[in-house]
Amino acid sequence: MTHDLPDYYTVLGVVSTASSAEIAHAYRCRVRDQHPDARPDAGHDTGHDTGSQGLREVIAAYAVLRDPARRAEYDRQRQPTTHTRPPTPGTPPPSTPFAPPSRTPLLRVGPVRYHGPPHRGHQ
Repeated sequence: MTHDLPDYYTVLGVVSTASSAEIAHAYRCRVRDQHPDARPDAGHDTGHDTGSQGLREVIAAYAVLRDPARRAEYDRQRQPTTHTRPPTPGTPPPSTPFAPPSRTPLLRVGPVRYHGPPHRGHQ
C-alpha cells in the first residue's frame, strides 16, 4: 500500500527526520515558488493553471506533516511491511540520506536611514 502514498517529504524537499520548523520553512519556500501570483506566465488567461497541481501537492504535504499525529500515521503507512531482523552487534548502522546542514537565520536588515551631517539648527 506504500505505492499509493505520495512522498510528502520529497514534495517539500526535506528529509523524513526534519523538524517542524524545517518543514514549515520548506512549505513557505515551496508555496512562494508555486503560487500563481508569483508566476504570471502560469496560464491564468486560459483558466487551466497547470502549476496549481504543484501548489495543491505542497499544501496537502504540509497539512499532513505539520500535525504530529497525522505525520506519525503517515510515517507508519510509509514503512515497508516486511520485517527485518535487528542488526547484529558490530555492524555499522544503515546509511541515511544526505541531510543538508540546518540553515541559520539570515541577517535581516531594515530600511536604511541616512544619518548625514546635522542640518543647521538641529544639533
